[in-house]
Amino acid sequence: MTQRKILVTSALPYANGSIHLGHMVEHIQTDIWVRFQKMRGHTCHYVCADDTHGTPIMLAAEKQGITPEQLIERVHAEHFADFQGFHIGYDNYYSTNSPENRHYSYDIYQKLRDAGKIVSRTIEQLYDPEKGMFLPDRFVKGECPKCHAKDQYGDSCEVCGATYSPTELIHPYSAVSGATPVLRESEHFFFRLGECAEFLRDWTAGHSTLSDGREQPHLQPESLNKMNEWIEGGLQDWDISRDAPYFGFEIPNAPGKYFYVWLDAPIGYMASFKALCDREGLNFDEYFKADSSTELYHFIGKDILYFHALFWPATLQYSGYRTPTGVFAHGFLTVDGQKMSKSRGTFITARSYLDCGLNPEWMRYYIGAKLNSKIEDIDLSLSDFVARVNSDLVGKFINIASRAAGFISKRFDGKLAAQLSDTSLLEALTAPAENLAQSFEQREYARALRDVMALADQVNLYVDANKPWELARQEGMEQQLQQVCTVLINAFRLLTIYLKPVLPKLAEQVEHFLNIAPLTWADSQQLLLDHTIQPYQHLMQRIEPKLIEQLIEANKQSTPTVSEAAADNYEPIADTIAIDDFAKVDLRVGEVLACQYVEGSDKLLQFTVNLGFETRNIFSGIRKAYAEPEKLVGRKVIVVANLAPRKMRFGVSQGMIVCASGTDDSSGLFLLDVDQGAQPGMRIG
Repeated sequence: MTQRKILVTSALPYANGSIHLGHMVEHIQTDIWVRFQKMRGHTCHYVCADDTHGTPIMLAAEKQGITPEQLIERVHAEHFADFQGFHIGYDNYYSTNSPENRHYSYDIYQKLRDAGKIVSRTIEQLYDPEKGMFLPDRFVKGECPKCHAKDQYGDSCEVCGATYSPTELIHPYSAVSGATPVLRESEHFFFRLGECAEFLRDWTAGHSTLSDGREQPHLQPESLNKMNEWIEGGLQDWDISRDAPYFGFEIPNAPGKYFYVWLDAPIGYMASFKALCDREGLNFDEYFKADSSTELYHFIGKDILYFHALFWPATLQYSGYRTPTGVFAHGFLTVDGQKMSKSRGTFITARSYLDCGLNPEWMRYYIGAKLNSKIEDIDLSLSDFVARVNSDLVGKFINIASRAAGFISKRFDGKLAAQLSDTSLLEALTAPAENLAQSFEQREYARALRDVMALADQVNLYVDANKPWELARQEGMEQQLQQVCTVLINAFRLLTIYLKPVLPKLAEQVEHFLNIAPLTWADSQQLLLDHTIQPYQHLMQRIEPKLIEQLIEANKQSTPTVSEAAADNYEPIADTIAIDDFAKVDLRVGEVLACQYVEGSDKLLQFTVNLGFETRNIFSGIRKAYAEPEKLVGRKVIVVANLAPRKMRFGVSQGMIVCASGTDDSSGLFLLDVDQGAQPGMRIG
């Protein structure tokens, strides 16, 4: 097999919050793939870092009365401890606030400038006169200019899905001080992304030829489709600077101007790897020079695909560095079919999971058993989590060792048989090794683990057919007992090889129990015979349901009191209006005739609604709340029927469907129902 040289990264967690199970989906996915590559004998380095720059870090540190450096140092230690707790095996976990990152940020910026890809322009931007700072879009809030929902962010409305400039907000206010912002001019630096469209069109649709001859597409099919939409829609030049005060790297020869966090954050991959190179004597240029034959992969969430599939490759290309071999995006994590929620106790932090005494490898296995190569959201069903771990890992896998090891220790002084008269079961377990390897290579973990558990079922059928406990009671069956138990120990070892990328700590315990060197994938082609094993120690406990109850309660403890939650989750009552004002709003009962996803939008659903007297086309920004739009067909909804039609990129929206919502993401969006008997077209009021 050709040995490959691979560099792998996970997206950088922001240094302004705790690690939760949503983060763990990505880092577990990456770690499984890296561990598999190392088991195959490839040179594979895994680096990551905390993303430490930006206005939120500066303001959070100020609020806590500490410096940004103190904040990110503390958070770095917490993040690293959480990832270690889940056995994420980074070769280096670093910080973007590092000398290496400063060096490469300056280097890339200067090369882009020399290549004519940087331009300066004077722009108008909202400024907080009380705080004395320009406001990023997400730090301006106000009334949506389209649907007039209150307290919407400065770049998009979470109610109707409209996008806009913060200067379009009605009654804008600073989310930092509450002051009314004013427009001020400022010089900003832009990366000419629009000039990179031809390169990006080729790169996104392209592939790399690996050292073993395989073709690796740069993007998944879903990612490619999305990038094509953005490229064909016209790429805008990218604002890469921010004004002081700002926590980050000051731009060379531009006092008071700082690199926008999304410029230096991905460069943090390079910086973390450079620190590893300096520590271990690796050749940095071998992995990042423009004509590098090594492989570079980024595992990311779908929400940051734009930065990694457009900005990042263009930045690398036009500064003379190599581009990624592949960008692998994944979906989000839901819990029990809903967005993670603090009020329900399902916004589960990594630390609370560990502190409640839950085995991290339970979660590694469960997440792995849900993941594939597509950009699909996965659901953590807590009841299914308990059932699957107890059935698969304990009931099917661990029990194989526990049912055979005791007989080997007590009857044969821990010695396995020198040879086997029947190896048919072990041959059946060895044969799929390469197919399983391809599943792991292709990130089809769910398929791999499903196939491994099917093999475990075969082993358990062998146990039931040969009944070692009965052989142990029969005279003259000692040799047969040793043969059967030797087969079972070898079967357990083979299954452990296949599960090792997912369960690394358990594999270490098995290696100690079997008295063997660390298992590699090639070991699946050999048997363990005439060998002495250690006495068996129980390897994994079942999940007790009370642990899940404790976990939910632990995550509810940080939930505000009822009065605090009311302040957070409910908008204040709007200004008093007269009955004549209300009468101007024409609310009608509508019946959903059709509902579907809007291609190119991750927020909108497209409704065809019967209002009795006519049919309307309405776009509504509730996609995340209703993942199966076809189930809404036939439902009665409430429609604002006299809202002026609004032309959107996807078509004209002829009204608004009324929903209830809170003020945070965990509250959700809820369509309003009408009583039985109400007919389409009836007026509400």
